[in-house]
Amino acid sequence: MTVVVPIISNTSTSLSQENVCSRERLARSNFRSYSNPMLKRTRSLVYLCVAATLGHPVASFAQTELPDIGTAAGATLTIDQELIYGDAYMRMIRASSPIVNDPVMNEYVDSIGHRLVSNANDVKTPFTFFLIRDRDINAFAFFGGYVALHTGLFLHAHTESEIASVMAHEIAHVTQRHLARRMEDEARRSPATLAAMAASLLLAIASPQAGIAALTATTAGSMQASINYTRSNEKEADRFGIATLARAEFDVNDMPRFFSRLADEYRYASTPPAMLLTHPLPEDRITDSRARAQSYPPLRIMPSIDYHLARSRVVVRYAGIKQEAALDWLNRTATRAPVELQDAFEYGKALVYLDNNKLDQADKILTQLMRTAPNNNFYLDAATDLYLAQKKPEKATSMLEKALKVRPHNKVLVINYANALIQQEKYQQALTSLQRYTHDNPNDTNGWHLMSEASIKLGLSDKDLAARAEILALNAQWDKAIQLYSQASQVAELGSFDQARYDARIDQLLIQRDRFMALQ
Repeated sequence: MTVVVPIISNTSTSLSQENVCSRERLARSNFRSYSNPMLKRTRSLVYLCVAATLGHPVASFAQTELPDIGTAAGATLTIDQELIYGDAYMRMIRASSPIVNDPVMNEYVDSIGHRLVSNANDVKTPFTFFLIRDRDINAFAFFGGYVALHTGLFLHAHTESEIASVMAHEIAHVTQRHLARRMEDEARRSPATLAAMAASLLLAIASPQAGIAALTATTAGSMQASINYTRSNEKEADRFGIATLARAEFDVNDMPRFFSRLADEYRYASTPPAMLLTHPLPEDRITDSRARAQSYPPLRIMPSIDYHLARSRVVVRYAGIKQEAALDWLNRTATRAPVELQDAFEYGKALVYLDNNKLDQADKILTQLMRTAPNNNFYLDAATDLYLAQKKPEKATSMLEKALKVRPHNKVLVINYANALIQQEKYQQALTSLQRYTHDNPNDTNGWHLMSEASIKLGLSDKDLAARAEILALNAQWDKAIQLYSQASQVAELGSFDQARYDARIDQLLIQRDRFMALQ
């Protein structure tokens, strides 16, 4: 579960024409012109952190009240406040960073993340895992249970347990509330510079160079203590992370193994990757994590085909390399891999051929892969793309309908099915499917983009405007979202349920916007 803007229920609402009109007038009278906060990202981060530090009494975006865990950090920031700031910061990241909106990759990362969370201690917030398209090695976590992974991690992590070790470490930063605890520590030590320090903390997690510069500018006197506090946090996150890895039945030795390899690779680098700027790897930390991992009984872990499928997908689609380089990597890596992983590299080749319109070569590989694992979502997604490229959408919908009978609510299957229906010109059927999907997954922009496309094809301009408004709201572009919903209300039939729904949504967005702006 994530903290999201609630979507208006489809339950019938009885509103008179006068009430509908009064709602529209109220929305327009309250509509104020704010400059887009995304154009001033750094400044907004400072405002966010200052508000957090001062304990600004802002109402929560979340629908459910969560209790404070009662740690020392509670004096600085409550769990409810963390959810508010996390939601706000996530909206800013969506608008400013290349988020990977890939249903297959997102499902895979979610499966690893929630397997870890279910085995973690002190979980007090929902967790949201997402990918950023960036070849730099980095991962970070922030308020509200948000954990980001750069796709570059897949280029350096050799096993699923290695990628899980990074995620377990970040989960521990959240469960142990390291950001909030550090804010309180700085407040005790340097109260005069608390606002600047708080601003730099959030900035540093996603933009290490800028964040460290901000920390340096804050005050030289507190820098050494800040560095020591960070190292203490890192060791604590390693300790809790290894315990989580063990309970989730990953190889705990892959944490020190991966960290040691990164330290060796970048030991003499003039510009180390972002992850090593925010997550220092001194020798004592690696030694400590290795000793801790060796205290657990050995566990034989079989190689994960899904991890290597995900890794091949990243190499082909998110590494920014050309077809020849991708094929070379796949061939070289396959020669060193065990037999049971060879399908992952064949899958990568199929993606290369598919993305370069070599459909016959892609078809040959995918046909064989589908015989060996017909329910694997990596293969189903690629096969859907293949059939659509071959102008055979009916073949894609038939394949997906069979899969949906077994897993009717699977997000990868549903979003691919809706896309195939649109390509088959079954727009109303696609729209019906997407209305359910966006209700259940309101923060997935894939659903809203497809809903906009289907609505345009059906000539339903109000539904197109509403779908595009939801995408804007997810990116914190509140004024534009409200403007599009206002247009949708004007287009909808006067006094209709749709108009009442749009007007009610305007009211919600006005409240959401005011809460967001109040953080400044």
